[in-house]
Amino acid sequence: MRRFIACASVTLRAASSVVALAASLSACVVVPIDPRTGQPYPWPQPDGGRTTVVMPPVAATPPGPSVITARLYPLNDVANQGGLLSAVVVDSHSGRGTITVSYRGDTLQGEATRVDPNYVGFGRVHSEVLGVAPRNTPGQRGIANAFGTKGVNAQCEYVMTAAAQGTGVCLFSDGAKYQLHFGAG
Repeated sequence: MRRFIACASVTLRAASSVVALAASLSACVVVPIDPRTGQPYPWPQPDGGRTTVVMPPVAATPPGPSVITARLYPLNDVANQGGLLSAVVVDSHSGRGTITVSYRGDTLQGEATRVDPNYVGFGRVHSEVLGVAPRNTPGQRGIANAFGTKGVNAQCEYVMTAAAQGTGVCLFSDGAKYQLHFGAG
């Protein structure tokens, strides 16, 4: 009987040692470390070793301002004295921009603004310059106003049919009437 107790005691000690060893190692994982980076090597993937890396999305940057050129063609005798004019519009892509026109030795500067299709004031300048109300042309409507240091100002209405293409009219305070073409030259 003593022999049975001794065997049971050895078996019990061996079993408890195995359980203790298993319990102490159950939360341990051996991870190889890359000596060059100090980071763990990646785990092998079950699909043949390919790794998918998900990058955070890059924030979209708004486009910078764009420059649109325009030409103004004279429609009456007063405008003929000023001749063919060139204008530069800097579009900030926010519905607003700036306009610069050289006219009779003066530089007129002002703003250009896109307006809603139902904007009440749109069409007045068209009627005064062309004698008719503007047609219901599809496109983005806009108005522009500019002022020069010599006291002359201009009021314009236009319709953009593409990003840098469109037509319109301008009425100057000295009576000059011009037709406006965007995207020219």
